[in-house]
Amino acid sequence: MTFTLQRIDLRSGLGDLNAVLPRAAVDTAAATDIVAPILADVRHRGAEAVLDATERFDGVRPATLRVPAEVIARSVDVMDPALRAALTETIDRVRRGHAAQLPTETITAISAGGTVGQRWIPVGRVGLYVPGGLALYPSSVVMNVVPAQVAGVRAIAVTSPPQIANDGWPDPNVLAACALLGIDEVYAAGGAQAVALLGYGAVDTDGTVITPVDVITGPGNVFVTAAKRLLRGTVGIDSEAGPTEIAVIADHTADPEHVAADLISQAEHDPMAASVLITTSTELADAVDVALARRIPLTKHSDRVLTALGGPQSATVLVGDLDALVAVADAYAAEHLEVQTADAPAVAARISNAGAIFVGPYSPVSLGDYCAGSNHVLPTSGCARFSSGLNTTTFLRSVQVITYDREALREVADHILTLSAAEDLPAHGEAVSARFPTGTESVEEQP
Repeated sequence: MTFTLQRIDLRSGLGDLNAVLPRAAVDTAAATDIVAPILADVRHRGAEAVLDATERFDGVRPATLRVPAEVIARSVDVMDPALRAALTETIDRVRRGHAAQLPTETITAISAGGTVGQRWIPVGRVGLYVPGGLALYPSSVVMNVVPAQVAGVRAIAVTSPPQIANDGWPDPNVLAACALLGIDEVYAAGGAQAVALLGYGAVDTDGTVITPVDVITGPGNVFVTAAKRLLRGTVGIDSEAGPTEIAVIADHTADPEHVAADLISQAEHDPMAASVLITTSTELADAVDVALARRIPLTKHSDRVLTALGGPQSATVLVGDLDALVAVADAYAAEHLEVQTADAPAVAARISNAGAIFVGPYSPVSLGDYCAGSNHVLPTSGCARFSSGLNTTTFLRSVQVITYDREALREVADHILTLSAAEDLPAHGEAVSARFPTGTESVEEQP
């Protein structure tokens, strides 16, 4: 076959990058109109509404929403030993990578007798969504659960779509990953109804109370994203994830076979996945097209890959020099950004906007999806300009602890009175002056 990624030539100037860079067209607003009645129904009717939606969208109705403990335990007993070993290794690496993210609690002396401390407190209960549509993701169990556990969250609930092939329970490998992580609260629900279940809680068909969570995390389709958007404020969320994306910034030193393989690796996720090559080399772009044409028919999900690579969200962007390469990468703000250039570490250090940066020819995105020790739940659709990937601090709250003694408060009392008067909030100042009925002079100066 012949194949050519669409080309966007910016060698004569970058112009308005937001207008020309490829993006997946995701109509979250339309999805919101569909999702809102589902959320309202779950809030009103609870488990029955979740099960009705499950039957309608997934074609199966489990006896209970909560997966029985014996089903979870059995999934480990029957799983492939090689998969168990791979998940065990992934869990260990991800745990070590996320332990390094734990912030340090501090106490800062602002003045004699006045301190401000920074405490980090885990949220009480979290709900973690694991997709189960075109692909099944035991790795996403690891990426969601481990940072919550490292943060110290005590109550963790996982929800994943039921599978007809598994008697209406989630994918056996998803359940096995939960078991390996010590998670026994798992629900057979997917889509917007699962997000609503986590956000509102319910009473299961067997009378078990499903307690609402404080934070919902995890990737999902546009309906999951819309549901998380509608529940933001009722619960915390990690981000609004769109279709997955990869950008590869490369020069003439890159291996076109590596680049093509990496572009295909993300395209197999979803027909709407975005694969973007940003390069200074026309020769590399041509060679990548040749490699894609050869590789696409050989990959298992070739139809899905071809749709994604042929869509408007995927392209080769030609630029004139290294500075433009960096500028385009920052404007695109990719979920996954690979740097395949000469002196890749130095180029990577110049990048400001990316969910995760993969440096050099032997750091493919697939590594981060599984065994790098990083997290694969990352911001998409340019959101890496202002948000981070899922990490330990997602499940932590920063609480400031202020401790001043009498003299430390007296030292700033007049400033507080001045500021409260300037803002016409006199009671603010009076809350301070009430502590000094004879004035704000020091104890030694008082008559």
